[in-house]
Amino acid sequence: MGKPEPSPSRDPESKSAPSRRLPHGVLLLYEDRDLLVIDKPAGLLSIASGTERDKTAYWILAEYLRKKGEKRRPAAVHRLDRDTSGVMVFAKSEMVKKKLMGSWDKAVAKRSYVALAEGEFTDGQTAGVIDAPLGEDAGGRMVVKKEGVRAVTRWRLLKSGKGYSLLSLELETGRRNQIRAHLSFLGHPIAGDMKYQARTNPVKRLCLHAEHISFHHPHDNRLMEFDSPPPPNFKGLF
Repeated sequence: MGKPEPSPSRDPESKSAPSRRLPHGVLLLYEDRDLLVIDKPAGLLSIASGTERDKTAYWILAEYLRKKGEKRRPAAVHRLDRDTSGVMVFAKSEMVKKKLMGSWDKAVAKRSYVALAEGEFTDGQTAGVIDAPLGEDAGGRMVVKKEGVRAVTRWRLLKSGKGYSLLSLELETGRRNQIRAHLSFLGHPIAGDMKYQARTNPVKRLCLHAEHISFHHPHDNRLMEFDSPPPPNFKGLF
């Protein structure tokens, strides 16, 4: 994956430090007294599961703060699936986490992803909106359900060919596995996503990457913007 270009803030007084490489491929993009923003690699859990606690983004950041002598615990403001890479935000305290999450829809200006999806769009459509409610099926997988919770994903076609489509996707809502479920519903599951009916795995990973997030800082309402370029092998198929 190429080295991300952090854009920490529109405020020139920002105290952001240069990007720093942490264990297990985590890249620390930004840090201040309230927040940590990272570029998470694919294959790393965001927070502990029942069987794995050490190799998680949370654990890596907790160790980083401990070694710095900061008596704080990171708190995930949102999550990325284990096999999704890209930009992720942590708060440095439960208070900051609650403040952000309490007004998440208002605080977040934009969240966008890049996905390599199976199949080519043959109807000439290059952009659209998937407005389809999501709920769990019997196996715990998110699927489109009439009685589900409203979920909206905007998509735009970037490239297509050789049986794949490279898509830019923007979340209007933030449901669990929303992009994965919506693209599967559309008939274009994400490559490598066998849970959501993908049939191919061309780059040996789930081909979903959190490319951009912009949000208002919980302390002073500054607009914070962070980017991580998608892995080169997403485009390499074309």
